[in-house]
Amino acid sequence: MLENFIANLAEWILNLSNGSTMWVAFYAGLFVAIMTSLGALVAIFAKSLPEEGVDFALSFASGVMIVAAFTSLILPAIQDTGSFSPAGIGIALGVLLIYSIDRLLPHEHLVRGYEGPRSMKERLRKVWLLVIAVIIHNLPEGLAVGTSLVYNLEVGLVTTIAIGIQDFPEGTVVSLPLAAIQKKRLQPILMGVLSGFAEMAMVLVGAYFFTLFSWLLPYGLGMAGGAMLYVTVKEMIPEIYRREKSETLVTLGFFAGFYVMLFLDSMLG
Repeated sequence: MLENFIANLAEWILNLSNGSTMWVAFYAGLFVAIMTSLGALVAIFAKSLPEEGVDFALSFASGVMIVAAFTSLILPAIQDTGSFSPAGIGIALGVLLIYSIDRLLPHEHLVRGYEGPRSMKERLRKVWLLVIAVIIHNLPEGLAVGTSLVYNLEVGLVTTIAIGIQDFPEGTVVSLPLAAIQKKRLQPILMGVLSGFAEMAMVLVGAYFFTLFSWLLPYGLGMAGGAMLYVTVKEMIPEIYRREKSETLVTLGFFAGFYVMLFLDSMLG
């Protein structure tokens, strides 16, 4: 039954898109943007989010991203070519891409603090530095959705659903800390929505590029996987394990996300 759901969803969205990959990517990107935006709207109703809630949300997202990086991106890249080389090169390119962005763009994490060129630290407001950090996190997710949709519609839809599920708590994690800084609630919500639509833009860019240059797709799958792994290992995991008293909750959150993505992937049979 669950296996049929993805197949029926793929058929429905193909009919809706008249067989156009870019329209499929548009709808998938809109879905992840809406999920992020809905999460951001939580800032209207909640004055704050317990630190444990932030930890659980980020660890859940980490679990989803770890599994998706392998099952939806890296392993398909290897299987598609029968060789490790394209996937391996792509992984290295993805790590290098996010590493470069991480070094060149000014941004600020809730725990790790400011990163990027020191000369830019005083030129941007903290609210923008936090938003840029979230956008950097969202770029690999958007690229993962776009490239996996081009590779295989059903694999791409599973990736889209999983990324969308973890984007809801991510949107909340973005908007609530910003709401604590800003007196007005509207701006933090708009910032959360902005991060979601930045992810949507990356879905479209990834789908368009690898539709034009389909021979590069195995490299693109590896690149998206490598980028997601870099963000998860270097940025998210250090953040969520910063407080020893929530280690059990964080670990449970990670495996909850891990199982959700693994379960969705199993729907492909």
